[in-house]
Amino acid sequence: MTFHVEGLVAIAIFYLLILFVGIWAAWKNKHSGEAEGTDRSETIMVGGRDIGLFVGGFTMTATWVGGGYINGTAEYVYLPEYGLAWAQAPFGYALSLVVGGLFFAKPMRSRGYVTMLDPFQQKYGKRMGGLLFIPALMGEIFWSAAILSALGATLSVIVDMDINVSVVISALIAIFYTLVGGLYSVAYTDVVQLFCIFIGLWISVPFALTNPAVSDITVTAVQQVYQSPWRGSVQKGDTWVWIDNFCLLMLGGIPWQVYFQRVLSASSATYAQVLSFLAAFGCLVMAVPSVLIGAIGASTDWNQTTYGAIPPKEKDQADMILPIVLQHLCPPFVSFFGLGAVSAAVMSSADSSILSASSMFARNIYQLAFRQSASDREIVWVMRITIFVFGGLATLMALVTGTVYGLWYLSSDLVYVIIFPQLLSVLFVKGTNTYGSVAAYLCGMVLRIGGGEPYLRLPPFIYYPGWTTEERIHHITGETEEVVIQKFPFKTVSMLASFLGNVAFSYLAKYLFESGKISHKYDFLDAVVSMDSGEIMDKTTLVTRSNNIGLSEMAPVKPRLSVTLAAAFTRRDTLQAETVEEEEEEESSPDSSHHDEK
Repeated sequence: MTFHVEGLVAIAIFYLLILFVGIWAAWKNKHSGEAEGTDRSETIMVGGRDIGLFVGGFTMTATWVGGGYINGTAEYVYLPEYGLAWAQAPFGYALSLVVGGLFFAKPMRSRGYVTMLDPFQQKYGKRMGGLLFIPALMGEIFWSAAILSALGATLSVIVDMDINVSVVISALIAIFYTLVGGLYSVAYTDVVQLFCIFIGLWISVPFALTNPAVSDITVTAVQQVYQSPWRGSVQKGDTWVWIDNFCLLMLGGIPWQVYFQRVLSASSATYAQVLSFLAAFGCLVMAVPSVLIGAIGASTDWNQTTYGAIPPKEKDQADMILPIVLQHLCPPFVSFFGLGAVSAAVMSSADSSILSASSMFARNIYQLAFRQSASDREIVWVMRITIFVFGGLATLMALVTGTVYGLWYLSSDLVYVIIFPQLLSVLFVKGTNTYGSVAAYLCGMVLRIGGGEPYLRLPPFIYYPGWTTEERIHHITGETEEVVIQKFPFKTVSMLASFLGNVAFSYLAKYLFESGKISHKYDFLDAVVSMDSGEIMDKTTLVTRSNNIGLSEMAPVKPRLSVTLAAAFTRRDTLQAETVEEEEEEESSPDSSHHDEK
């Protein structure tokens, strides 16, 4: 492979465009929220809660439509053993946004939360919030690492440059503009990111379709020409696996800070819902060129191209089918434009995960668990440091860890199995408490990890019904190994068991303590007895018991712009504007009497 100057120039132009937009957004909104008395740290996390319909629609769509989304969709359509039937991400994530908009966006936004972990700390306490931070952090870091790893591989297709250098440069650019602009920079670069993907791919598709080496994709969809039909099919024995994976995308795509930071930055609860629905439509639209490119790859006689006679799938390069199609089936100028735009978009999609991880750490771990009296300036600096640290950690993993995708798969499963049922419980089920939350956490984790993870060579210790073994060639070592394949929908079953465990153990603990079968002195988590004690409640957490939201762990703090930490939970302008329906919904929020974490 030769060094392509044109490709490097195209990438540089698009990278500079993203960087310029990120810095411009930071400069444009540097005083946002000051007039309303919003702290600078909150502005970095959720903007000034004034993200409008246009920018909001784009940034919400970019929650999932990034490098992994477009490359992964094209890969699954291209692979003979999967095809379009197994390319579940477009419909899965679109439905995820619909479900999130219908049931989760309104209560989260109307209650004025700042991060996804706020309701957990409010109801279950700071220690449980810290435990739930672990899978949430893992998901964000491994997602960023997977994006950067894919980007390095993509750039190796475009220009013959060192993968490590390209990953480091890409990460530094994303970290830099996130550092200076926070959510505003993330949101505005998301607009450019989606335009880059849309224009870059749609310019390339017509040229690839009309290439002499490509057969009619409507024929190859149903007939075997160069490989199995790209339409794909779901075999009877794989039906439950397909359903399990689809539920993972649809429901497991909700409990992510990358989603809720967009929801919580919307100017109202209704806007948050509308943005979710718009993004669902955007997810489907943005998937179309990726599906076509995957179909083109499956319909190509590679012997007639500059790529060579051996198809990408036989070279273990199926995950790079999108850049390969763009480079070898399009004219050079179209190829470099498309690849440059897509590479810049991939780089840009790593920023929101880094911001999400740092937001949760700075607010839910540093501020609310350890330094409740921390000044706003201190929180801002903690955020800046953690953006750099988490960004560096993701970059390091992308460079040195060959199993970054396996780690991402496992961590996303844990988000689905552990955090989703907890979010369901904390928002919609009255009476759950910390004891149930801990039991649910452990139950979900054991059941999921017990199923094993072939990608990580993690053997199962729970063999679910219908398990079988297959011989596979390991993607790194090239060795043939026997792996256990779980045909049972154990991820969804684990999630349901976690949810039911939370409810069952919560009510069991409540019954045992309130009936006197267990002495009140053994309520060491203060989750049942002191939860109902108004006398020991921290007075700084409440102004009116019916409307305001406060964390039980808060200590009195010196007055400043936000008055108290409790004000960070209470957006008065939002609460006053809510309808009667939302006030009724408020009654079903986590119990208004909060327990004090001693």
